[in-house]
Amino acid sequence: MNMESVKINFPEDSNIILGQSHFIKTVEDLYEAMVNTVPGVKFGIAFCEASGKCLVRYDGNDEELSNLAAENAYQISCGHSFIIIMKNAFPINVLGRIKEVPEVCNIFCATANPVEVIIAASENGRGIIGVIDGQKPLGIEKDEDKKWRKEFLRMIKYKL
Repeated sequence: MNMESVKINFPEDSNIILGQSHFIKTVEDLYEAMVNTVPGVKFGIAFCEASGKCLVRYDGNDEELSNLAAENAYQISCGHSFIIIMKNAFPINVLGRIKEVPEVCNIFCATANPVEVIIAASENGRGIIGVIDGQKPLGIEKDEDKKWRKEFLRMIKYKL
C-alpha cells in the first residue's frame, strides 16, 4: 500500500466541503441541497464514480468553481469522494443540509483553510485516510481570547 497527500486548490475567497458518498446521483442531490439552502451561493461539485465508467461527475452554477471542483476531484481520485467549492456562503450555512442528502456517508472537512488530503492506494483503488486542515494550535485560549471570540461571533451576527 502506498500513501500520498494531495493539496486542494481553491480560491482564497471560497470554502470547501470534502466528503464521501455512495451513488451516481450525488452530484444532482448535492446541487439541489446547495441551491435550496442559500440564495446566491456560487459553487462547483465533483464526485468520483467508483464503478462503471469511473468518471469524475461534476456540475455547479459557476463554471470556474465547477471546473476547479472537477480538477481537484480528479487529483484526489478516490472512489465515492466528493468536493464542493463554494462562494457567497460558508460551510456552516449548508453543512446540515449536505449531511441530510441520503447518499452522503461522511464529511472529512468543511473549511477555508489550506487542505491536504491523505490518501492510501492499493491495487484495488484509492481511499481518503484523512485530511490536514489548516495549522496546529499555538496555545490554549486565555480569558481575553474567549472575550474576543464571543465578541467576534456577535459582530458577524452568528450569535445574539
